[in-house]
Amino acid sequence: MKRHTREEFYVLGEGILSQEDGKPACHRPSTAASLRKFRFSRLGPQGEATSPSLIGKLASAMTAGPEPGDDQTANRIPAGYTYLGQFVDHDLTMDVTRAALGTDVSVDELLQGRSPALDLDSVYGRGPDSADRIFYDSDGVRLKMGGTEPAPFPGTGLPLDDFDLPRHGIGSTHRERRAPLIPDERNDENLIVAQTHLAFLRFHNTVVRDLASGGISLDRLFGMARERVVKHYQWMLRTDFLPRVVDAAIVDDVFTNGRKFFEVPGEGSIPGDRPTMPIEFSVAAYRFGHSMIRPSYQWNRLFRAGGVTPASLFLLFVFTGMNGNFDPGATLADLDDPNSGTLDRLPTSWIADFRRLYDFGKPELTAPDGELNLARPIDTLLVDPLSKLPSGAFGQRGAGPVAPIERNLAFRNLMRGTMVKLGSGQQLAALLGVEALKPDDLRTGNGGAVLSGLSPEEDAELTTRTPLWFYVLRESEMNGGRLTGVGGRIVAEVFHRAMEGSRYSIVRDPFWRPSLGPNPGQFTMTDLLRYASDDRPELLNPLGD
Repeated sequence: MKRHTREEFYVLGEGILSQEDGKPACHRPSTAASLRKFRFSRLGPQGEATSPSLIGKLASAMTAGPEPGDDQTANRIPAGYTYLGQFVDHDLTMDVTRAALGTDVSVDELLQGRSPALDLDSVYGRGPDSADRIFYDSDGVRLKMGGTEPAPFPGTGLPLDDFDLPRHGIGSTHRERRAPLIPDERNDENLIVAQTHLAFLRFHNTVVRDLASGGISLDRLFGMARERVVKHYQWMLRTDFLPRVVDAAIVDDVFTNGRKFFEVPGEGSIPGDRPTMPIEFSVAAYRFGHSMIRPSYQWNRLFRAGGVTPASLFLLFVFTGMNGNFDPGATLADLDDPNSGTLDRLPTSWIADFRRLYDFGKPELTAPDGELNLARPIDTLLVDPLSKLPSGAFGQRGAGPVAPIERNLAFRNLMRGTMVKLGSGQQLAALLGVEALKPDDLRTGNGGAVLSGLSPEEDAELTTRTPLWFYVLRESEMNGGRLTGVGGRIVAEVFHRAMEGSRYSIVRDPFWRPSLGPNPGQFTMTDLLRYASDDRPELLNPLGD
C-alpha cells in the first residue's frame, strides 16, 4: 500500500471492492493479484449504500464552518497525539513488500508484508538486510536523518543536521529530489507527521547508541534495538495514546480480558498468526482523528500568534516533500504541481517545537503561556481546511483537475464507506452488544454538526442506518469527546490484535515492562521524546523561545 486514501480494498472472502461510475463494484482477483493487495476483512455485516443526497448534506454540515471555537478547555489532549495517531495508521497499513513487486518474494513474505501489525515497519521497512538498506546509515544499524535549508529569519540562517527527514537529494526534478528516504512516503504529507517520524528515527538511533555502549556486538545490535524500540512503542500506545482517545474502561477490558469480537483466539485466530484489517476500523472507526485537527497551530517561536503567523493546516502541507513545495507563498494550485517551488528540503525556520505539541510537565520543557496546542474533541465537526485538501493528500497530485467536492475529506470518507458497503452504526451496535444511539442524538448531537433541511426520507435513513464513520463521531461527541461503544470497541480490539500479531509483542510477552526514559516501568510519548533527545531542551525546541 502506498496511500492511506486507497481507492481499492481487497476484502478476504469477497474480492477487490472499488467504485465504477460512482457505484460500488466488486472484482474477483487472481491469486497473484490477491497476494499483491493489503488484506482487509469484514467485522460485521454488509450495509446498504448511503444515498448521495444524505452524503452531500452530511459532508456539508460537518465542514460548514465557521471554524469551531478555539476553547481549548473542551478537550485536554495535546495536539501531538492527533498526528501520532496518523503515524500509527501508516504503521498499521504499511506495505513492506511494495519495493519488491516483480522480484523474487515468497508467498509468505507477501502475506506477512501486507498484514497490519504495530511493529514500526513504516520506519524500518524490511530491515537493513534487504533493498531497504538505503534507509540506513553506513553501519547498517542506525537510520538516516536529514538536514535543513537555511532560512531568512534570525537564528535560522544555517542548515541543521538531523532535523528534517532524509531525502533522495538527486534527480532531475524537484519531485525526485524532495522525496523522503523513508519506507512510507505518506509520513511526509503533513509536517507534524514528518517531524513525528523524525522523532522515531532519533529514538531508534539513541537506543542503538546506548546498546552499543553496553557492549552489544554489531551483529546483534539491530535486532535488539528494534525489539526494544517496538515494545516501548506498543507500551506507549497501550498506556498513553489509547486511554486518551478511547474510554479507559474499554481499553482495560480488552487488554485484560482479551478480544470478544475480532479474530478471537480459539475461533480461527492464532496469537502469532497474521492479522487482517477490518474495513470498519480502516474506513470508519479509526478516522476519528480527522475531527481532532485544528485549523492552525502555535508551531515554534517564529510561527505562532504574535510571531510571523501561526502555522495553518495548509502551511503544514506546504512544508513537506510529498504534499508541498517548501514555499510559504504557495497556493492550492501550486501544491497540485509536484515540481513547483525552489527548495528541496525543510527550512530551518520550520523545525518543530515539541513543547507546543506535548505537555512534558517539566518547567524547562513547558511551552510559553497559552501556546500548548490542544486537539479538538472527537466530534462530528471538521475544520474548514479539510474541505479543501491538496490533491497529494489523496494520491492525485499531478493527475489533472480535481472537482471541488472531491477535496472535501468528509465527503471522501462517507463515499468510501458506501463503496465498501460498510454496515451501519446500528448494525455494528447490535453486533457488539452496545446500546445504539437514539434518533434525537443522531439528529442534534452535543455541539457538533447541525443537520437541518433533511427530507423525511433522509431523516429516516440517518436515524435507522447511520453511516458508520458519522455514527462513531456522534457517539464520541455524546461521550465528552472520547470513543466509546461501537467506535471504542473496534479501535481497542484492532490495536490489541495488531500488537498480538507483531513479531515483537507486549501482548504475547505480558511480563515485559519498559526500561527506558526518566520513569522506568512507565513509558509515554513524552518519555519517548525525552529519551530520544537525551532530555536536552535544544533538541526538542532547537529554535528556542
